[in-house]
Amino acid sequence: MTDHTPTPPGAGDTPDERLPATVPQPSLTAERFSASPSVKATAGLTPQRSAGIVRQSAAARWVGFLTVIFVSLFIVGYWFYELGAPAGISTARLQTEIERQQVVDVQRGYNLYQANCARCHGPNGLGPNEPDAATAGYIGPQLNDQVKLFAHLSEAYLENVLTVGGRYVCGNAKSAMPVWADTGNPPGPLNYRQIEELIAFLRAPNNQEYEVRNPETNEPVIDPATGQKKTFRGWRDPNYKPDPGATPYPACYLDALKGGGGPGGSGAPTASIDANAPTLTLTAKDGAASSGFEPKTLEAKADTAFTLVFDNQDATTGPHNVVISDPNKTPVPMGDTSFFSGPAKRSYAVPALAAGTYSFLCVVHPSTMTGSLEVK
Repeated sequence: MTDHTPTPPGAGDTPDERLPATVPQPSLTAERFSASPSVKATAGLTPQRSAGIVRQSAAARWVGFLTVIFVSLFIVGYWFYELGAPAGISTARLQTEIERQQVVDVQRGYNLYQANCARCHGPNGLGPNEPDAATAGYIGPQLNDQVKLFAHLSEAYLENVLTVGGRYVCGNAKSAMPVWADTGNPPGPLNYRQIEELIAFLRAPNNQEYEVRNPETNEPVIDPATGQKKTFRGWRDPNYKPDPGATPYPACYLDALKGGGGPGGSGAPTASIDANAPTLTLTAKDGAASSGFEPKTLEAKADTAFTLVFDNQDATTGPHNVVISDPNKTPVPMGDTSFFSGPAKRSYAVPALAAGTYSFLCVVHPSTMTGSLEVK
């Protein structure tokens, strides 16, 4: 029997050599993501897909072309809209807006004039030449006069008068014309826009018709008699030109009225005074523009001519005159009734008058210098 006793390690033989185990290294590159082979087989650029891309590109080019055309036409149209088409086909937007605003200014200025200025200058701007001037007391000078509007009542002049008052007109510190602008001293009731609108009305041409608008609602005012919209025209004749040799309108309206026509100065020669005719005396003391004539009532005999002596003692509140009117408001012919400054006297030959009540006034101050003549 064989003895199989194991031999201890290292006893009589050489031990086995042990080699290190090989560890597999991970790959540093990952497989590229890609579609499955079935998808790859159908994702190629086929003829149909190529034709579709061409069609899409053509449509995109047309869209771009039409966009450019539209933008170009819009720019051209807006250009003509802003600046106006050539050959007068259309008016520039800014010019159209200026004309529209001008109409609005004239309409508002009309309401401002009627509310603030008509009480002195008359509703038609005729001042003492208004039909009812003798009773309404229009003390302001005439504004509706082509000579004044052409060379005198410019925008700058009107703005100065409205800003500083009547002292700018004739240098009279006691002028009845007040300051209207709220920037004046003392401040008036009108702001700068209202001043501009009032001037726009005063300078409005008479060849254009404007609607009367309600100042509160801005709605057209309807004439109850006709059922139509009320309208008005400006005063200024845009085609008016004075004669080449005409005298320029003076800075002070009183200088223009002296010796001229109308109630302010009839221009009629003074009639000869009858020394045997009864005499009545009318006095304007210093400050008569406020206190009025003295006396305020005169009496004369019916059907008898008389002499009226006007004693103008006023040297401070401007020149005066006296005009007698019959009950129908027709001035009585009594010679030259132009204005004159005091102290001075003038005598007038008044013809025989029928019995009745007559009125007399100073055209410069018709609201304060008034009186009545009782013919019995």
